Parts: sequence; C-alpha cells; structure tokens
Amino acid sequence: MSQQDASFADGAEKPLNIAAWDAEDLQILSALVQDAVFPITELKWLRKSRRFAILLNRFRWELPKSAATRPERVQSVLAFENVLSVASLGIDRSDQDVILSVLSMAYESRDETRGTLTLVLAGDGAIQLQVEALECRLKDVTRPYEAPSGSTPEHAD
Repeated sequence: MSQQDASFADGAEKPLNIAAWDAEDLQILSALVQDAVFPITELKWLRKSRRFAILLNRFRWELPKSAATRPERVQSVLAFENVLSVASLGIDRSDQDVILSVLSMAYESRDETRGTLTLVLAGDGAIQLQVEALECRLKDVTRPYEAPSGSTPEHAD
C-alpha cells in the first residue's frame, strides 16, 4: 500500500481538527482562517491558563471549487497555548458590536522557544500574542452552513 500526503479534499466533508507547531504549519492554518469573521465578544484570554481563543465563523476554503458547490462557513475555535501576553492594535475593545475579520496569521521566532504570533485583521487591526512556544489548534465545532452572503470572498491582487 502506497502512502500519499493528505490533501484539502480529504477533509471536505469532515470537521477540521488540526494543529500548528511551527511557522510552516501556521501558514496552513492561516489559509484556512482567511476571511473568518467573529464578534469582538468572542475573543477570550485566559491569563492563568495561558490560553487565547477565538470562536469564529470561517469560510470553508478546503471544499472543492465547482459550480454545484455552495459556499459554506462553519463555526470553529482557534486556540493558542503558552500565551504570555496579548496586545491589540486598531481595535476598539469598548465597541462590543464590532465584527472582526481575519486576513492572515504569521509567527516570528525571537529565540529557541519564544516568539510573536500576529493575527492581521481587516481594517488595519491586529492582535499580537507573545508565546513561550508556538502551539495553535483549529477545530470545527458546528455543522457547516451556507454562507449568508452566498458567495466566495474575493481579494484584489
């Protein structure tokens, strides 16, 4: 029996539950959460547990693209472990009605274990996590639903 690498199509009908342990892994999770939206009230930092999590509504980029496929979203938890501090830029934390959108995530190592993880948000916002070690998990927690917009997010080149 031959072994093959997993592909996006392998996860098309199953909920995702994947982790990132380094910057390369994080690029995959970044692609999967691109265009995810969430209310600011769904940001949670558990300081004592050193965990930061977001309940987000992510676009299901892993679905095969075809005319018969309706765009879908799914609620997912994006959780980061080993978080030492959290900072935000360009986000009004007092506005409890604001909806944020993820553009990308990146990790920059400071030394053997510590580093900075940055979530870049639409509208020039960002969330920066100082972490002792990179450990991130993305887990789908609901059944997929048809994207309310009925369309696939688009980006200017």
